[in-house]
Amino acid sequence: MADFDLQPIFAALEPDLGDPAGEPEVLSGGITNRNLRVPFEAGDYVLRICTPGVEIISIDRETEVTANRNAHAAGVAPAVAAWLPELGCLVTAFVPGEPMTTGAMAEPARIGELGRALRAVHAGPELATAFPTFTLAWEYEESARRLGGGAAPEDLELARELSERIGEAVGRLPGHEQVPCHNDMLTANFIATGDGLVLVDWEYAGMNDRFFDLGNAAVNNEFGDAEGALLLEAYFGAEPDETQVASLALMRLMSDVREAMWGVVQGAASQIDFDYGEYAAQHFDRLRRGAEDPRLEGWLRGSAS
Repeated sequence: MADFDLQPIFAALEPDLGDPAGEPEVLSGGITNRNLRVPFEAGDYVLRICTPGVEIISIDRETEVTANRNAHAAGVAPAVAAWLPELGCLVTAFVPGEPMTTGAMAEPARIGELGRALRAVHAGPELATAFPTFTLAWEYEESARRLGGGAAPEDLELARELSERIGEAVGRLPGHEQVPCHNDMLTANFIATGDGLVLVDWEYAGMNDRFFDLGNAAVNNEFGDAEGALLLEAYFGAEPDETQVASLALMRLMSDVREAMWGVVQGAASQIDFDYGEYAAQHFDRLRRGAEDPRLEGWLRGSAS
């Protein structure tokens, strides 16, 4: 049961959803918000109780709602039943299906569904806010320092150097237009239904480089080279070229820059009981391994090797 008062939310939802028809169930996995499954007379819904102060991690709630609605119209997100900004609550339809694991996401059929889902998202209407891949991490770092937090100097040096080099490379490579992106492709944000993958948790949505979503999905779901190639083929509808392979590899690295620095700022700012320091350390470690890949210089030139 939730440890906060849900009655104002239930009262606001009653005209459309009716009264609750059972006890709320706390859903696991939320590390920015609290999520509850609640049976109402109209059906089962998920209540996202939004954590205040999320502007520090560049969450815009209005953009989240718009992106979720757009993605639902494209068939890849749950329906938005209500947005109650005064109560900090987003209500979406509960999606019955199979929660994903990294192993399940690496299956060829699932990779195909993922590529098609991302293509649908990226073809959607322009969003009002941006998710600036190459500056956001340093906004996080500045915020963490103001709050008395921070990362080890050697970690920051590595992340900043890679970010600058990748940003320069991406500026020279084709295919890096800004499109509507999800920007948080964690395994927990995918649900498999009989009709394909559904993406949940749109709070980081914004205009971004399509390869950030692709790279973020590939690295967070532990795809190897073969799975990455399948993802690109499913997304583009053809065998990927060298530049696309390189772009995916570079954005896998940028994903870890973002995730590591997100952990740093959350460790300084968040009141949620979660080990953000360990989260940041895991991503810095993976970033370091990626930086040691002998193919890095080729990727920066747009070559697959």
